[in-house]
Amino acid sequence: MSVTRIASRYAKSILDLAKERGELETVLGDMETVQGAMDSRDLVLLLKSPVIKTDKKSQIFNMIFDGKLTKLSSEFFNIVMRKGREKYIPNIASEYIEAYKKLKKISSITLTTAEALDPAIIEAIEKKLLASQATEEKVDIESHVDPSIIGGFIIEIGDKLYDDSVKGKLDKLKKTFTKNEYDKAF
Repeated sequence: MSVTRIASRYAKSILDLAKERGELETVLGDMETVQGAMDSRDLVLLLKSPVIKTDKKSQIFNMIFDGKLTKLSSEFFNIVMRKGREKYIPNIASEYIEAYKKLKKISSITLTTAEALDPAIIEAIEKKLLASQATEEKVDIESHVDPSIIGGFIIEIGDKLYDDSVKGKLDKLKKTFTKNEYDKAF
């Protein structure tokens, strides 16, 4: 079974339980905490290590997240570890966040610009996106600055990419000029 499939099944189970108990947002916070901690390469390697025993991994995991997770999330991760699925914890956290956004009809949007934007401009972009048919009822905009795009912007909505950057336009122009359609055929 694929990693995504396993992670999505576990994420769905905790999502259903959190919905039943009215703890969707608190579990979301827990999953974001766990996902943020996965930036530590050492923690990811620990969870994926076949050499370290599961009870030791569980002990370390509980020490790291002691007091940072709700009882529901802590017990859920303990069950995941008892089942020997600890290497999927980073994926489970990501899948939960995606499932939560899908449930709450929130579109994740990545906005890349050459310079940092004023919050009023980001708010105007958010309103335009909400008015379009490209997004759900709510949007979650993550803004990035990449000076290499020179100007303009790049918007990613799910698997769609809208590139209106100067660099993107220059790349298209370069491809057009490198394709010599006027070769003489003798």
